[in-house]
Amino acid sequence: MSFPRLTASFAANVLLALSLLGSGSAHATDVSMANGSIKFSTPATWLDIMETQGDPEVRVFQVPDPSPTGKTSLARVTVTVKPAKSISDFHQYMAEATAKALELPGYKEAQVAPLPNSDIYTAQESGVQFSYTEHYWFKDGHAIQLRCVRPSQSLAGATWTQAFDRGCAAIAARLK
Repeated sequence: MSFPRLTASFAANVLLALSLLGSGSAHATDVSMANGSIKFSTPATWLDIMETQGDPEVRVFQVPDPSPTGKTSLARVTVTVKPAKSISDFHQYMAEATAKALELPGYKEAQVAPLPNSDIYTAQESGVQFSYTEHYWFKDGHAIQLRCVRPSQSLAGATWTQAFDRGCAAIAARLK
């Protein structure tokens, strides 16, 4: 195959891959944790950037921020599943996670009242203020934490922020 044909073929494959990525945004990505007892879906535009197995089992998703803010601030959603034999174990897990949050630089509780087993606050990461929403559930012998973290102010605007919050709320509704 000649170089021009190879280059044209490569370019066509790249364009096909990009169009598939763009068209995939309508489909959700299904996620299963804790041997299938915990299931939820994420928007296809979210990037699965970390996964651990064991105790705890963790999945981390980057929520791409297309603005310049996204180049310096990582918007992310984390789901952590830890075995918990009793409601007491669950409460201990939640208390430990809350204690870690209180140690974050610039920690400040939000002015809105959180739902039961939830925390809403802001804190600093590398000099940038982030908004945190955390939800906790005790389900099928597991302590579950959903942690949604995004820059408090993004140049992507209100539409991006609302989409991020809707995605987190959808996962929370599924994890209940």
